[in-house]
Amino acid sequence: MANKNRFHIGFLRVAHSDLGFVGGLLVTNHLGRPLEFQCTTPVRPNKTQEILYGPTLQPFLYSELIGKTLIERLNVKPDVVIVQQESLLDLRREIETPVVCVVTGDHSSDDLPDQVCLQLGSEKVRLHNEFLDDAQKLESAQKVVPGNADLSEPLERVKEALQETLRAGAVA
Repeated sequence: MANKNRFHIGFLRVAHSDLGFVGGLLVTNHLGRPLEFQCTTPVRPNKTQEILYGPTLQPFLYSELIGKTLIERLNVKPDVVIVQQESLLDLRREIETPVVCVVTGDHSSDDLPDQVCLQLGSEKVRLHNEFLDDAQKLESAQKVVPGNADLSEPLERVKEALQETLRAGAVA
């Protein structure tokens, strides 16, 4: 079983504003207490990039550019990264750490043949369909994260921190 005192959870979110795309990553202990926060400067693709990347632009920006950069900057590495935005699941292709997406009410609660959902805290989370063996890696997380843990709440904190960062950037 994982050591509760050394089990770290990353909460990753990307916000979009007139300034561009900004990512934030909060790392907490198993009880949700902050250990580290990193955010990016705004990333704004130009029109040519929008045309050339087409529908792959958002997953590229979210995962390869913003998510991977934030993970690399961290001093406190997470044992699992939790996201709410589907485009961030592709971050799993870039890092060794399992990435799971909180399943919201608008998704079917049944597993599809190419996806696996599991319980983590009080939330149902979905694994990246290319890394279904992450379910075994997350067994220790299931033992350490309290059953009543609201994994959406820290993601809201990241969202608010990003909004505050963007507001401060607009003033500066």
